[in-house]
Amino acid sequence: MQLALYEKYDLRLPRYTSYPTAPHFHAGVNGSVFEGWLGDLDPEQPLSLYLHVPYCEEMCWFCGCNTKITKHYKPIINYVDALLTEIKSTLGKLPAGRRFGVSHIHFGGGSPTILKADDLRKIMNTIREWLEIRPDAEIAIEMDPRTATDEFMDAMIECGFNRASIGIQDFNSDVQRSVNRIQSFELVRDVIAKLRDRGIRGINVDLMYGLPNQTLKTLRETVDQTVSLCPDRLSVFGYAHVPWMKKHQQLIPTETLPNTQERWAQYEEIQTRLAKHGYAAIGLDHFAHQADSMAIALKDGKLHRNFQGYTTDRADALIGFGPSAISSLPQGYAQNDPALARWQRAVEDGKCAIEKGIELSAEDKLRRAIINELMCNLAVNLDDICAEHNTSADRFAPGLDRIRAMSSDNIANVNGSHIELTELGRPLVRAVCAAFDYILTRSTADIHKQSESPHPKRGRLAPFSCDHCVSPSRVRDHPG
Repeated sequence: MQLALYEKYDLRLPRYTSYPTAPHFHAGVNGSVFEGWLGDLDPEQPLSLYLHVPYCEEMCWFCGCNTKITKHYKPIINYVDALLTEIKSTLGKLPAGRRFGVSHIHFGGGSPTILKADDLRKIMNTIREWLEIRPDAEIAIEMDPRTATDEFMDAMIECGFNRASIGIQDFNSDVQRSVNRIQSFELVRDVIAKLRDRGIRGINVDLMYGLPNQTLKTLRETVDQTVSLCPDRLSVFGYAHVPWMKKHQQLIPTETLPNTQERWAQYEEIQTRLAKHGYAAIGLDHFAHQADSMAIALKDGKLHRNFQGYTTDRADALIGFGPSAISSLPQGYAQNDPALARWQRAVEDGKCAIEKGIELSAEDKLRRAIINELMCNLAVNLDDICAEHNTSADRFAPGLDRIRAMSSDNIANVNGSHIELTELGRPLVRAVCAAFDYILTRSTADIHKQSESPHPKRGRLAPFSCDHCVSPSRVRDHPG
């Protein structure tokens, strides 16, 4: 049934980690605009930070990240120097006279574990020189267990890290060889044990389905092995095969990939198996223990979504550092240049390395609020959100009609202005969100007529845009 629904509703849609989504960013938002936004931030409100480390020691063939491979540390030394310069320069543009607080820090990549322990300390010490890290702040890092040394984990504790995200993907040896990611269950188990021994209790893991040579049997075994490690949270993503975008994916023969029906079966198997193990489903692709802060945030209606996926972080301002990193500020989104060399030259010249972005109109903020509610809570009350934005839910009658048509397939229920997805509709949530995405299918002229703050630089956009290839996201696709 779900396969038939996928084929009907076609999920080649954005992941809605932002709205508007990254393909609609434009060069009209540049370093000068970004500096102005930074200068207008409210010191009373906490900041969230994202730091991108665009290096790995070895390429995983499934990877869609913005990363480079290096066996030498010299490029990383140069990168850290530039990153420190960017941190000081960017934070120096915040309003003077008050130290901002920080509620969330996330290191992504690439592989942040490629850093030397002393360089990790340098980065965190620099942040502390400029900002006040709150006692309850979540400080998280993505880890490759193959490069996670004892010295690095010791430095994590010294720097205050309290959450680690471990890339597992799959434990089956045949699958691992097929994607050039060889790491044993014992290695991952030992790294997690060492983290816990050092006092890091927050453990996330990443799993993938749709990989070459994956079967339902091997996937069950991987899920059961993963659950035996007792992670607090799991992120489960479908592999997106885009060899025309990521040339290293050409090393994966297409005939070794599961077909659409097999992918759906894998998706459903993971959902069912994790539920049996006591994990709560979070939105589209996350799972958490009932006692975990993310599951609690879901129950309390405080779950949020940003470029890292689902999060408990609700800071209004997220500042990104490193090539391709995206900042999300109250005024809009701004993305650093993804090209490492260009980013580094801009930073060394004392400039903001912003390549593109988008300023948010009142219309954007309204629709973002609706889409965020649907993505996080699988439900939304349009009357409530529209009242907060001083408008009427009547304006969304066409979108409601589209969703009512989906109700005949048991995807969502509509009661007045209240929309609630069914469990069958959970993997199709983006199709429901698309009913409120006025940019997907409208021309610039149409947007100008309906938006309170038109964006003259927005051009005609493709009906099926995808934001899965912007950092810090990996290539993460729908079940089909």
